[in-house]
Amino acid sequence: MGKIIAICTSEKKGTSKSEVPGAVLKEEWGIEGDAHAGKWHRQVSLLAAEKIDAFRARGADVDYGAFGENFIIEGYDLRNIPVGTRFEVGEAVLELTQIGKECHSHCAIHKAVGDCIMPREGVFAKVVRGGEVKPGDEIRRLPFDAARPFTAAVITLSDKGYVHEREDQSGPRACEMLKEAGYEIIETLLLPDGEEQLKKELIRLADQRQVNVIFTTGGTGFAKRDVTPEATQAVCDRMAMGIADAIRVHSLAITERAMLSRAVSGIRKQTLIVNLPGSPKAVGEGLEYILPSLEHGLGILRGTAGECGR
Repeated sequence: MGKIIAICTSEKKGTSKSEVPGAVLKEEWGIEGDAHAGKWHRQVSLLAAEKIDAFRARGADVDYGAFGENFIIEGYDLRNIPVGTRFEVGEAVLELTQIGKECHSHCAIHKAVGDCIMPREGVFAKVVRGGEVKPGDEIRRLPFDAARPFTAAVITLSDKGYVHEREDQSGPRACEMLKEAGYEIIETLLLPDGEEQLKKELIRLADQRQVNVIFTTGGTGFAKRDVTPEATQAVCDRMAMGIADAIRVHSLAITERAMLSRAVSGIRKQTLIVNLPGSPKAVGEGLEYILPSLEHGLGILRGTAGECGR
């Protein structure tokens, strides 16, 4: 069990936060009056007091809130707690949604001392239950609910779709089927074909958001810019080709052109990545075939299911 050392807020984005005597957390919104509150997944930011103390020990003169953090927490190594974990703090409940963040432009602290701990040590949460909180309140980690839905992200790769020359029907079809199967869709993206941007998003979704499964659609054929399999292989720690092979075998019973698919499937850390074809019809056929068997593997990756010999 830990406790809140300080609470900080700011009225405008891009400004340092200042300590306040207490705060009101609003469900599915964040801290009332804070600039970063809203209908998104990074409603409240948290940073470990021990990490701030270590940063100060290096000679940096920083106040609480200087890193843009809302809650300074003592007693937890926040960076190593999995996404999806819930905390009870005061009257409220928070759910961890992201570990670290990308630093798009160096903040004033980084420019002054050459480093900033928030991108690698800060974590983010959404408000599941609102309530009043204040410094000194205990923060308690709640047991993980093994019955909670698996999280999913869907990425469509399409040059024409990206510039609005073609309507994306494959991504929405995948989302529709996943929701019907009980998955929680946490992000959908429409990207141009190509390797670098896809790799960046796959890494972010797996490492920072720790999504259970990412489905890509498109970019698996023979065209020069069809490099979704290459991007997927580049970021995976282990391949899980049985899934991609099963989709191919199933699709071959429908069309001989399924032999032209170069789709792959693999694992990065605890996230499964599955390439789907580019057409909405093929997306539907592939998901219909693999979804009944997929949850067992995802449960093993998440640590909520045991392996079996069946």
